[in-house]
Amino acid sequence: MRENFVIAPKYSHLAETLKGVLHNFSEKGNYVAQGERNIIKMVQLKGTSFNIKAFKQPNLFQALVYQFIRKSKAKRSFEYASKLIGLGVKTPFPVAYLEVFSFGLRQSFYISEHINYDFDFRELIHNPQFQKRTEILRQFTQFTFKLHENGINFLDHSPGNTLIVEEENDKYDFFLIDLNRMRFECLDFEQRMHNFRRLWPSKTMVKIMAHEYAQLYGKSFEETYSLMLKHSRAFQKKINSKKLRRRK
Repeated sequence: MRENFVIAPKYSHLAETLKGVLHNFSEKGNYVAQGERNIIKMVQLKGTSFNIKAFKQPNLFQALVYQFIRKSKAKRSFEYASKLIGLGVKTPFPVAYLEVFSFGLRQSFYISEHINYDFDFRELIHNPQFQKRTEILRQFTQFTFKLHENGINFLDHSPGNTLIVEEENDKYDFFLIDLNRMRFECLDFEQRMHNFRRLWPSKTMVKIMAHEYAQLYGKSFEETYSLMLKHSRAFQKKINSKKLRRRK
């Protein structure tokens, strides 16, 4: 069995302590999320809170791919977070990751700083009367435009993956999470509009975001709105069709 543990210099003094937590993951920390694929726990060490994401154990084929061909989700999360911060994009600070190999990847963990956020993007979808909703959507669109201008194609740009912190004077900070599916590339206008599809916005939300993005990009509102709505509706139709097939 072989391990690969990488930690940010900022937290090198906690290396052995964090490795101990990971080696006893089932007994340490408090659950934040416990899904079918991944588990997230929070631990506190010396006054600092950390989130630990344990990725689902891959099957044998995937395990070999992750050892010899493709980077693990934990490693990608750490590297992508570091790159985002370097580009001035907010995400919980990447602390460390651990990979355990034995005839392929057997276990992997990603550790980041815990942030106290006020709400996530889902709140804007489920509550049309959410306070200052229009202004938040405008600033979120500016944030997404910044991603695109920096060549960041966040493939999981979905409602639960943007945490929002309210600052003073009606300003909002946006933090990306769940980072392992991302490409760094130049995006054309079609790709930019396609990137909004997973957010599941209503027509009203699309209008607000399209108006803001059109001004930032220098396109007409009509063209921006039409393309953003087209991709959003196509995605929603696809997901609803899958749900219908499962029920049948």
